[in-house]
Amino acid sequence: MKKPAIAIIGAGKVGSALGILLQRQGYYIAGVASRTNASASALAELLQCPVLAGREAAAGAELIFITTPDREIAPVSAQIAGEGGFRPGQVVAHTSGAHAAGELKGVREAGALAVSIHPLQSFAEVQAAMENLPGSYFFIEGDEGAMPVARQVVEDLNGKFFTISAQDKPIYHAAACIASNYLVSLMHFATGLYAGFGLGPREAFEALYPLVRGTVANIGKVGPTEALTGPVARGDGSTIEGHLRAFKNYNPELAGLYARLGQYTVEVALEKGSINGEQAIELKKIFEGVF
Repeated sequence: MKKPAIAIIGAGKVGSALGILLQRQGYYIAGVASRTNASASALAELLQCPVLAGREAAAGAELIFITTPDREIAPVSAQIAGEGGFRPGQVVAHTSGAHAAGELKGVREAGALAVSIHPLQSFAEVQAAMENLPGSYFFIEGDEGAMPVARQVVEDLNGKFFTISAQDKPIYHAAACIASNYLVSLMHFATGLYAGFGLGPREAFEALYPLVRGTVANIGKVGPTEALTGPVARGDGSTIEGHLRAFKNYNPELAGLYARLGQYTVEVALEKGSINGEQAIELKKIFEGVF
């Protein structure tokens, strides 16, 4: 399949990484547009392409990536459509995990095809994004006619793709947030507790990180259920009671967070078979005593 000419609308981390990687795979970059001239110019210099207004960039491309923040996808798309930037035969894509392809306002009305191509990956900065994108999973959703182009893009990024329905996007994205964003929050939670006995943030992270790395490695080998260890997995109610007593003295609000996580973990331990139903009831009673 012939590789389409691309426009990048939104020169942030995702748009920059996609533009650079796809250009390396032989895609022609027709132009870059962004909210600020500085970010557009910086990416355009790397890609050796022009900085254009959104309508002009879209009009010169066959595949348009709108890689703005989620809240700006609909208004940016609607503005380009209103200015005549979309036409039949084009594919317009956004990279949001939370929104369906229908967030691309005015695209279908102009006769173009709409698709969402979400890389299941974290983008802390451009270089890391470029390193992490190849080999990642991409979830695609949208017009059937846009699927061959979307799949080609993913394959050229050395990725793997799944199709997903529009109605499943919110839960799909929530799961991604749990696996990535909430993992960060859990590490913040755990390292913060270590400050109570004198460790600084960096020392606390360095102390806990080998444990986290080992846990992730175990999950990779045997899956999340079989990788579960610790007092809940052992049915060790007395240890958990000791944790909760300490939390109540330290910070009762955090005791509630610990207990909520524990309640969910009881179900994981049951699934693993490391505790029986009677032990699960006892553990749940201990956790419920916090509330």
